[in-house]
Amino acid sequence: MIGPDGRVALYYAPLPDDPLWTAACAWLGRDPQSGKTLAQPDLPDITAITEDARRYGFHATLKPPMRLRPGRSWEELAAEAASLAATIAPFELPPLAVAELDGFLALSETAPCPELRALADTFVAGLDPFRAPPDSAELARRRGRGLSPQREALLRRWGYPDVFDSWMFHMTLTRRLTPAEHALYRPAAEAHLAEALRTKRLVADVCLFVQQHASEPFDIALRLRLGGG
Repeated sequence: MIGPDGRVALYYAPLPDDPLWTAACAWLGRDPQSGKTLAQPDLPDITAITEDARRYGFHATLKPPMRLRPGRSWEELAAEAASLAATIAPFELPPLAVAELDGFLALSETAPCPELRALADTFVAGLDPFRAPPDSAELARRRGRGLSPQREALLRRWGYPDVFDSWMFHMTLTRRLTPAEHALYRPAAEAHLAEALRTKRLVADVCLFVQQHASEPFDIALRLRLGGG
Protein backbone atom coordinates (compact mmCIF):
# COMPACT_ATOMS: atom_id res chain seq x y z
CA MET A 1 0.00 0.00 0.00
CA ILE A 2 2.97 2.33 0.53
CA GLY A 3 5.76 2.84 -2.04
CA PRO A 4 9.40 2.45 -1.00
CA ASP A 5 9.77 6.21 -0.57
CA GLY A 6 6.27 6.64 0.88
CA ARG A 7 5.44 7.51 4.45
CA VAL A 8 2.70 6.94 6.99
CA ALA A 9 1.66 9.12 9.94
CA LEU A 10 -0.85 8.91 12.77
CA TYR A 11 -2.83 12.15 13.01
CA TYR A 12 -5.88 13.59 14.67
CA ALA A 13 -8.36 14.99 12.13
CA PRO A 14 -11.95 16.11 12.77
CA LEU A 15 -14.70 13.78 11.63
CA PRO A 16 -15.90 14.34 8.05
CA ASP A 17 -19.24 15.77 9.22
CA ASP A 18 -17.57 18.24 11.61
CA PRO A 19 -17.95 21.83 10.35
CA LEU A 20 -14.31 22.43 11.26
CA TRP A 21 -13.24 19.74 8.81
CA THR A 22 -15.28 21.34 6.03
CA ALA A 23 -14.06 24.87 6.74
CA ALA A 24 -10.40 24.00 7.29
CA CYS A 25 -10.17 21.78 4.21
CA ALA A 26 -11.64 24.64 2.16
CA TRP A 27 -9.07 27.00 3.68
CA LEU A 28 -6.25 24.67 2.61
CA GLY A 29 -7.83 23.82 -0.74
CA ARG A 30 -7.90 20.02 -0.43
CA ASP A 31 -9.85 17.29 1.35
CA PRO A 32 -7.49 14.41 2.28
CA GLN A 33 -10.50 12.18 3.03
CA SER A 34 -11.84 12.35 -0.54
CA GLY A 35 -8.71 13.60 -2.29
CA LYS A 36 -10.72 16.40 -3.89
CA THR A 37 -9.35 19.87 -4.65
CA LEU A 38 -11.50 22.58 -3.08
CA ALA A 39 -12.08 26.27 -3.79
CA GLN A 40 -10.18 28.45 -1.30
CA PRO A 41 -11.14 31.84 0.14
CA ASP A 42 -10.49 34.78 -2.17
CA LEU A 43 -7.23 36.02 -0.64
CA PRO A 44 -3.97 37.10 -2.32
CA ASP A 45 -1.47 34.24 -2.75
CA ILE A 46 -3.48 31.86 -0.58
CA THR A 47 -2.50 28.90 -2.76
CA ALA A 48 1.19 29.55 -2.08
CA ILE A 49 0.63 30.50 1.57
CA THR A 50 -1.07 27.16 2.25
CA GLU A 51 0.97 24.93 -0.08
CA ASP A 52 2.88 22.95 2.54
CA ALA A 53 -0.10 22.57 4.87
CA ARG A 54 -2.28 21.45 1.94
CA ARG A 55 0.22 18.71 1.08
CA TYR A 56 -0.05 17.20 4.56
CA GLY A 57 -3.81 17.72 4.92
CA PHE A 58 -5.63 19.34 7.82
CA HIS A 59 -4.48 17.52 10.95
CA ALA A 60 -2.68 17.54 14.28
CA THR A 61 0.39 15.31 14.39
CA LEU A 62 0.44 12.47 16.91
CA LYS A 63 3.00 10.02 15.43
CA PRO A 64 5.07 12.00 12.90
CA PRO A 65 5.49 10.83 9.29
CA MET A 66 7.78 7.83 8.95
CA ARG A 67 8.89 5.29 6.41
CA LEU A 68 8.11 1.68 7.30
CA ARG A 69 10.98 -0.36 8.69
CA PRO A 70 12.05 -3.14 6.29
CA GLY A 71 10.18 -6.31 7.13
CA ARG A 72 7.18 -4.52 8.62
CA SER A 73 3.94 -4.26 6.66
CA TRP A 74 1.09 -1.81 6.37
CA GLU A 75 -1.30 -4.49 7.63
CA GLU A 76 0.75 -5.00 10.79
CA LEU A 77 0.97 -1.28 11.40
CA ALA A 78 -2.77 -0.77 10.92
CA ALA A 79 -3.57 -3.65 13.27
CA GLU A 80 -1.28 -2.30 16.00
CA ALA A 81 -2.64 1.23 15.62
CA ALA A 82 -6.19 -0.11 15.96
CA SER A 83 -5.21 -2.04 19.09
CA LEU A 84 -3.71 1.06 20.65
CA ALA A 85 -6.74 3.18 19.72
CA ALA A 86 -9.03 0.64 21.39
CA THR A 87 -7.31 1.23 24.75
CA ILE A 88 -8.04 4.99 24.77
CA ALA A 89 -11.43 6.43 25.66
CA PRO A 90 -12.84 9.33 23.59
CA PHE A 91 -12.49 12.71 25.26
CA GLU A 92 -13.59 16.29 24.77
CA LEU A 93 -11.27 18.54 22.80
CA PRO A 94 -10.74 21.97 24.39
CA PRO A 95 -11.88 24.97 22.35
CA LEU A 96 -9.43 25.84 19.59
CA ALA A 97 -8.28 29.26 18.38
CA VAL A 98 -6.05 30.65 15.64
CA ALA A 99 -2.58 31.27 17.04
CA GLU A 100 0.86 32.26 15.77
CA LEU A 101 3.41 29.49 16.32
CA ASP A 102 6.99 30.22 15.30
CA GLY A 103 5.79 32.50 12.51
CA PHE A 104 3.04 30.36 11.00
CA LEU A 105 -0.68 30.24 11.77
CA ALA A 106 -2.25 27.19 13.34
CA LEU A 107 -5.17 26.16 15.48
CA SER A 108 -4.13 25.53 19.06
CA GLU A 109 -6.06 24.49 22.15
CA THR A 110 -7.07 27.29 24.52
CA ALA A 111 -6.70 25.18 27.67
CA PRO A 112 -4.35 22.37 28.70
CA CYS A 113 -5.54 18.89 27.77
CA PRO A 114 -3.59 16.02 29.39
CA GLU A 115 -5.60 13.53 27.32
CA LEU A 116 -4.14 14.97 24.12
CA ARG A 117 -0.59 14.59 25.40
CA ALA A 118 -1.29 11.02 26.53
CA LEU A 119 -2.81 10.23 23.12
CA ALA A 120 0.27 11.46 21.28
CA ASP A 121 2.69 9.73 23.67
CA THR A 122 0.87 6.41 23.27
CA PHE A 123 1.23 6.39 19.50
CA VAL A 124 4.77 7.77 19.38
CA ALA A 125 6.01 4.93 21.57
CA GLY A 126 3.57 2.23 20.47
CA LEU A 127 4.17 2.56 16.72
CA ASP A 128 7.91 3.13 16.92
CA PRO A 129 8.85 -0.50 16.14
CA PHE A 130 7.44 0.15 12.65
CA ARG A 131 9.58 3.26 12.01
CA ALA A 132 12.56 3.10 9.68
CA PRO A 133 15.47 5.22 10.97
CA PRO A 134 15.72 8.65 9.30
CA ASP A 135 18.37 8.98 6.62
CA SER A 136 21.11 11.62 6.68
CA ALA A 137 19.14 14.07 4.54
CA GLU A 138 16.16 13.91 6.88
CA LEU A 139 18.36 14.38 9.95
CA ALA A 140 20.02 17.39 8.34
CA ARG A 141 16.63 18.91 7.53
CA ARG A 142 15.40 18.46 11.09
CA ARG A 143 18.55 20.12 12.39
CA GLY A 144 18.40 22.97 9.89
CA ARG A 145 17.14 25.63 12.30
CA GLY A 146 19.12 24.36 15.28
CA LEU A 147 18.04 22.00 18.05
CA SER A 148 18.35 22.18 21.80
CA PRO A 149 20.16 19.24 23.44
CA GLN A 150 16.78 17.87 24.53
CA ARG A 151 15.31 18.00 21.03
CA GLU A 152 18.50 16.54 19.54
CA ALA A 153 18.19 13.60 21.93
CA LEU A 154 14.55 13.12 20.92
CA LEU A 155 15.50 13.22 17.24
CA ARG A 156 18.11 10.53 17.75
CA ARG A 157 15.83 8.27 19.77
CA TRP A 158 12.45 8.79 18.11
CA GLY A 159 13.32 10.16 14.66
CA TYR A 160 11.64 13.51 15.35
CA PRO A 161 12.51 16.37 17.73
CA ASP A 162 8.99 17.45 18.72
CA VAL A 163 7.61 14.50 20.66
CA PHE A 164 6.83 13.85 24.35
CA ASP A 165 7.80 16.95 26.38
CA SER A 166 8.57 18.89 23.17
CA TRP A 167 5.22 18.06 21.54
CA MET A 168 2.60 20.76 21.03
CA PHE A 169 -0.88 20.19 19.66
CA HIS A 170 -1.41 22.33 16.57
CA MET A 171 -3.26 22.20 13.26
CA THR A 172 -1.27 24.11 10.66
CA LEU A 173 -2.99 26.68 8.44
CA THR A 174 -0.13 28.51 6.68
CA ARG A 175 3.59 28.60 6.07
CA ARG A 176 5.70 31.09 8.04
CA LEU A 177 4.41 34.57 7.28
CA THR A 178 5.91 38.01 6.97
CA PRO A 179 4.46 40.69 9.29
CA ALA A 180 2.37 42.06 6.41
CA GLU A 181 1.06 38.60 5.53
CA HIS A 182 0.29 37.91 9.16
CA ALA A 183 -1.76 41.11 9.40
CA LEU A 184 -3.86 39.91 6.47
CA TYR A 185 -4.13 36.19 7.06
CA ARG A 186 -4.73 35.95 10.79
CA PRO A 187 -8.00 37.92 10.81
CA ALA A 188 -9.02 36.17 7.58
CA ALA A 189 -8.45 32.73 9.14
CA GLU A 190 -10.27 33.75 12.31
CA ALA A 191 -13.27 34.92 10.31
CA HIS A 192 -13.29 31.87 8.03
CA LEU A 193 -13.18 29.40 10.92
CA ALA A 194 -15.18 31.34 13.54
CA GLU A 195 -18.49 29.50 13.24
CA ALA A 196 -16.86 26.06 13.09
CA LEU A 197 -14.71 26.79 16.14
CA ARG A 198 -17.82 27.45 18.23
CA THR A 199 -18.84 23.79 17.87
CA LYS A 200 -17.88 21.43 20.70
CA ARG A 201 -16.18 18.22 19.60
CA LEU A 202 -14.92 14.91 20.90
CA VAL A 203 -11.67 13.30 19.93
CA ALA A 204 -13.39 10.06 18.93
CA ASP A 205 -10.97 8.64 16.40
CA VAL A 206 -7.48 8.96 14.97
CA CYS A 207 -6.32 8.62 11.38
CA LEU A 208 -3.56 6.86 9.52
CA PHE A 209 -2.50 9.23 6.75
CA VAL A 210 -0.44 7.80 3.89
CA GLN A 211 1.86 9.46 1.39
CA GLN A 212 2.27 6.85 -1.34
CA HIS A 213 5.33 8.49 -2.88
CA ALA A 214 7.51 11.45 -1.92
CA SER A 215 6.00 13.66 -4.63
CA GLU A 216 2.40 13.01 -3.56
CA PRO A 217 0.23 14.50 -0.81
CA PHE A 218 -0.89 12.74 2.37
CA ASP A 219 -4.39 11.22 2.32
CA ILE A 220 -6.46 9.47 4.96
CA ALA A 221 -6.13 5.72 4.51
CA LEU A 222 -7.89 4.59 7.68
CA ARG A 223 -9.87 6.06 10.56
CA LEU A 224 -9.56 4.21 13.86
CA ARG A 225 -12.21 4.65 16.55
CA LEU A 226 -11.01 5.28 20.06
CA GLY A 227 -12.30 2.93 22.73
CA GLY A 228 -12.71 0.09 20.27
CA GLY A 229 -16.08 1.36 19.05
